[in-house]
Amino acid sequence: MLALCEQEGKIVRFRIPTPALPIARGHVEELDGTMIVSLGTGPTMGSGLALKRTIDAVVAVAALVLLSPLLVGIALAVRSGDGGPALFRQERVGLHGRRYQLLKYRSMVLDAEAMLASLQDQNEISGAAFKMTYDPRVTRLGRFLRRSSLDELPQLVNVLRGDMSLVGPRPPLPAEVAEYDAWHRRRLSMKPGITGLWQVEGRWDSEFDGWVRKDLEYIDRWSTWLDIKIMLRTIPAVLREEGR
Repeated sequence: MLALCEQEGKIVRFRIPTPALPIARGHVEELDGTMIVSLGTGPTMGSGLALKRTIDAVVAVAALVLLSPLLVGIALAVRSGDGGPALFRQERVGLHGRRYQLLKYRSMVLDAEAMLASLQDQNEISGAAFKMTYDPRVTRLGRFLRRSSLDELPQLVNVLRGDMSLVGPRPPLPAEVAEYDAWHRRRLSMKPGITGLWQVEGRWDSEFDGWVRKDLEYIDRWSTWLDIKIMLRTIPAVLREEGR
């Protein structure tokens, strides 16, 4: 049971001594007057995570205010294309499996979701994810928004709501999570992010397991300084239009 919880990134608390697991880190804490041992495989320092949340909120508010003219301009451009909605809402899986509505600028045609099944045989990713470089569902404006990563800007609202962080693992679809192996689920032990270690180091990896390894490396190495370095490395990646 402990090994399974470790694989999935769950925190385990118990009253009796037990051998340490390879990844999990233990510490003693008090629960209702009882001293217990807690094992965790992700960031467990409350002060560090509180600082991460504060940075997320401050940066999200500042970015939404400063970029408001750009945000409105993109929304109008998307709507003028085919008259459809500017925003695309999609259910994603966040921290510890909680579901939320992810926001993006719509970069595809209106019936894109219905067309997905017919494109599965052209999936370029091996594993529980879908990626297609020349996806026929993407509009001309959508291709530009994706290359420049401007389609991700509405997720600043998700960050402000607390569904996401500025930096974290890629937010998966429920259907993708349903295909996860046990060790994949540990990537759900941190909030998903707009950018992350995978985006700046492993974007072109065609193996889903490679994506997950980058996410787990981020979780195991996490610090405020690592978040800052990833955000700084994201800027040149966006300027080079490496999104897809």
